[in-house]
Amino acid sequence: MNRTALALAAAVAALAAVTGFASVSAPSGSTAGAKTAARLPVERSSLVCPVPSTSDVAETTYTAFTPVGKGGGAAGTAQLLPSVTGPGTDAKKPEKGKKGGPAGTEKPVVSLKEPGKPVTDKESGGDSPALIGSADGLLAPGWTAQQTTTVDVGGSRGVLGTNCTPPDTDFWFPGAGTSTGRQDYVHLTNPDDSAAVVDIELYGKDGVIKSDVGEGITVPARSTVPVLLSTLAPHPTENLTAHVTTRTGRVGAVVQSMDDKLGSDWIPASAAPARRLVLPGIPADATSVRLVAFTPGSDDVDLKVQLAAADGTITPAGHETLHLKSGMTAAADLADVTRGAAGSLVLSQSGNGKAPVVAALRVVRGKGTKQEVAFIPATAAVGERSSVADNRSKGSVLSLAAPFATAKVKVTSSAGSEGGQPVVKTYTVKGGTTLAVKPEVPAGLKGSYALTVEPEPGGGQVYAARTLELPLDGVPMFTVQTLPDDRGTVSVPQAKQDLTLLGN
Repeated sequence: MNRTALALAAAVAALAAVTGFASVSAPSGSTAGAKTAARLPVERSSLVCPVPSTSDVAETTYTAFTPVGKGGGAAGTAQLLPSVTGPGTDAKKPEKGKKGGPAGTEKPVVSLKEPGKPVTDKESGGDSPALIGSADGLLAPGWTAQQTTTVDVGGSRGVLGTNCTPPDTDFWFPGAGTSTGRQDYVHLTNPDDSAAVVDIELYGKDGVIKSDVGEGITVPARSTVPVLLSTLAPHPTENLTAHVTTRTGRVGAVVQSMDDKLGSDWIPASAAPARRLVLPGIPADATSVRLVAFTPGSDDVDLKVQLAAADGTITPAGHETLHLKSGMTAAADLADVTRGAAGSLVLSQSGNGKAPVVAALRVVRGKGTKQEVAFIPATAAVGERSSVADNRSKGSVLSLAAPFATAKVKVTSSAGSEGGQPVVKTYTVKGGTTLAVKPEVPAGLKGSYALTVEPEPGGGQVYAARTLELPLDGVPMFTVQTLPDDRGTVSVPQAKQDLTLLGN
């Protein structure tokens, strides 16, 4: 065999060994040398967390967690490190080993040592930077981090909770706004060692809002840039869809919404545009629910609106459908659609509609001056497994939706960050319904704990969300996080060498 053939064979073998980064498959229509793909744990995961707040009275808790998984592998590391520059850092005079220091010298804010037990860190004030993190080895599959901030007073009052997210190149944020009394920022965080270039487009009820300000935004390496949406829109606008894309590089992106009357929270990105969407976890005592939706396709679409409630699927009276014009944001106020029972919104297209859609809910609890807001984006199904960190002894509500078929779900409450034993409970969720439960608290809990949701094989798809309630002075402050699949495994085709394909 010649050197070229040997080199190519070695390259193929090496490429197939990199789980989570690459896969090798036979040519289309060929089965030579290939077997059924196996699902193996990923070897590396990346997350970014936005600047939590610029308020001097902000209190932020970071919680990182990796569920106990199958298989062995190296112990690995999982760390969240401060970004180099941006709000909360000093780009001109970084101190070695401090937050915002030169790359490679930063002290981890959170460092996870073992799966199955969360770790936490608490920060006070408005100087906390964005965080950039990675996990490898045994700690990579399912690694998750939660950032929870409470602000007691001021324009950003409220509980702001968000899952730290993997960097990407394309994000949709229905539910953003630039109306009077509201400030929304898109936080862009670049985890890589080279600059990223980002475009932001806004779409209102009349279509795209023209602006040159949102084009070609440079996000330096390992840095964060907040962009105030009102600088991209000439007039105050109530319901917007923000589209964030990168020309080069990748970023983490999330919208921080602050409303003088309704409080504040993060708006996570909607699931990728699709013909059918599920938005799980509307709290039972929601006093106002607003649906904001957008289709980026070239065709108009009529969305069928349904609520998967505790006893079955219903159609909200007066809101049976929502008409979306191509490229224009539409909204519908659903009032107290849940009527005292937690539910999940299910959106599907009428007739033969094929236009992709993104959507989110703005949810309000409380009345008068005692109101608080949170946002629920359309989310992907749990799939094999999903986890959410920072659950307290009181105030956590887990919503499990099975909108299409009955499902059984195993829910594990992890060991506590400072002590306690994990507990497991299995729930049956009837098809077309949403089941809201207060999770089992770990025995002897000290600190906080994580929840891991695993649907049993053979049942219907499960969509999940966790509500964290932290009331203060009569204000029902809360935040909601969805639980899409944690992507802890990746499909890797099995292959065997067939050197006859390489020639002589």
